[in-house]
Amino acid sequence: MQIAFSFDVSRCSGCMACIVACLDQNDLPGNGHSFRHVSSFENMELSTPGISWLSISCLHCGDAPCVMVCPTRALFKREGDGIVVVQPDLCVGCHSCVLACPFGAPQFPEGQKMAKCDFCLPRVEAGLEPACVRVCPTKALGFGPVERLAEKKAVKASKTILKSLAGGAGTLVA
Repeated sequence: MQIAFSFDVSRCSGCMACIVACLDQNDLPGNGHSFRHVSSFENMELSTPGISWLSISCLHCGDAPCVMVCPTRALFKREGDGIVVVQPDLCVGCHSCVLACPFGAPQFPEGQKMAKCDFCLPRVEAGLEPACVRVCPTKALGFGPVERLAEKKAVKASKTILKSLAGGAGTLVA
């Protein structure tokens, strides 16, 4: 059962609470080395112009390029949940993972070995949500098995379509 983050761009306010939670949970200095990044972009949709936000961290890819290129196998994908984890004691600091990752997830905090988002593994193993998900005031961030997240997305899409068919009334009577 692969687990993943979900992100609803329509809900994110850009408050950065997820970054603060990540810094705190991982004892990271506030110098730009958060495992989660929030970026703004101009929404070009005519119906909703303005600024939108994107919150992203390690995607724990199915065929994770960082895992494939690591010469010491310091990175591995856990069986069962698919979390990509780093073993710092095996990392030699070659930065191959940084070059391979298209999302910029692997980081080298000053004077340390590679580190990255691990879904707040101790929290997840205790049955809790990752810190960033827990603190998101708008519930833009979600977390869980990919199948469950896909079901939620399908339900939301269906509701949007039905609302549209009902002329925005939110109910459709056939």
